[in-house]
Amino acid sequence: MSRNAESTAFRSALEVVRGVEPRVADAIAAELADQRESLKLIASENYASPATLLAMGNWFSDKYAEGTVGRRFYAGCQNVDTVEALAAEHARELFGASHAYVQPHSGIDANLVAFWAILADRVESPALRKAQARQVNDLTEADWFALRRELGNQRMLGMSLDAGGHLTHGFRPNISGKMFDQRSYGTDPATGLIDYDRVAVAAREFKPLILVAGYSAYPRKVNFRIMREIADSVGATFMVDMAHFAGLVAGKVFTGDFDPVPHAHIVTTTTHKSLRGPRGGMVLCGPELADQVDRGCPMVLGGPLPHVMAAKAVALAEARRPDFADYAQRIVDNAQALADGLLRRGATLVTGGTDNHLVLIDVSGYGLTGRQAEQALLDSGIVTNRNSVPQDPNGAWYTSGIRIGTPALTTRGLGAAEMDATAELIHTVLSQTTPGTGPDGAPSKAKYVLDPAVAESVGKQAADLLTPFPLYPAVDLG
Repeated sequence: MSRNAESTAFRSALEVVRGVEPRVADAIAAELADQRESLKLIASENYASPATLLAMGNWFSDKYAEGTVGRRFYAGCQNVDTVEALAAEHARELFGASHAYVQPHSGIDANLVAFWAILADRVESPALRKAQARQVNDLTEADWFALRRELGNQRMLGMSLDAGGHLTHGFRPNISGKMFDQRSYGTDPATGLIDYDRVAVAAREFKPLILVAGYSAYPRKVNFRIMREIADSVGATFMVDMAHFAGLVAGKVFTGDFDPVPHAHIVTTTTHKSLRGPRGGMVLCGPELADQVDRGCPMVLGGPLPHVMAAKAVALAEARRPDFADYAQRIVDNAQALADGLLRRGATLVTGGTDNHLVLIDVSGYGLTGRQAEQALLDSGIVTNRNSVPQDPNGAWYTSGIRIGTPALTTRGLGAAEMDATAELIHTVLSQTTPGTGPDGAPSKAKYVLDPAVAESVGKQAADLLTPFPLYPAVDLG
């Protein structure tokens, strides 16, 4: 697509929107301006290509398409079949999977599809068979009672939230923590690393139906071969949630024991984050679970979003290009450069560094909570998110950590030198921020004090750092 074509496309789209609700058009334009000016370090965010963005704004949005390719509950889905089949084909080829299901609307939806597919495959229940066969109306009250009892007592072993796991791996407020009798494995208190021997002991003691690996805030590789051996030793289904590092798998940065696809029974992911696609989810699996996975709609999901599946097809096609592998490697190189820069300036990092796309700073060394650090950085033009650290004394709301990641800045073209400069800016803000007090004069976990002049200076330096790396340079909204 030519630079002129991209500008014309987005300008025209905003002009049409402005004719109906100008405030929405203004908010869209403002979001682009904000993203261009911010040093975006949120590990779960990225910038999708103009082609991917444009693939979402079209007539596919108007279609209902429950079912799967060639087996829809609505007529007139031949074009939806085309884009869904293309997205699944690209996913299979990209990840070396035998089956891909591209309908999930999010990573949580993808995990729900996986959970139900595993339950349907593993739990002997006539009521479940009826439900999976779409004979829900034939279920008696006795069937429903048996279904709730049988499925509610199944066990899941996943990574704890404060060790870097995700809330969908059994965290109590999430549906996964209500569906399953759940236990968590953590990390070694001294190193912050997964202790596979301890995971094996926990699996032998707990005997889970599902062993879950994957993370949202663990800055190291996971050995999926060992995790599969642990799962096999107790007869568990091995599930990997690779939402955060899917781009590193697609780009062949994670291979062998660190590529989950050859080792897991089932793999879930989002399609944004390091994969750089639209917001959505996906499930990869072998033939033994394919039929159950394809029943995700209507068993778990509402109607598929054909316009998002079209964008997934575009983004996955982009990820199959040779330059994506270079991009994936630069993500890791930049994360390690950022970690090194922080360490040299005295920051404390969980596990002492990173092997992937993210860095987790323990800001208690600066005398701050994660919430204080997050807001002080935001005041200074640096967008991050607070995150728990292992055995976090401040809990999941205030936290003691800041999670930062490099997928978005790598997309913009920043490299090692800019990562070192970014480390300096982060250290400047955190070292100049002090805890505040509440109305009663007591120490506050939320309030903080930062000289506005420091925030302004860092914000200007952040903007200057981004100037040589314009975001969507071909898009000029005028």
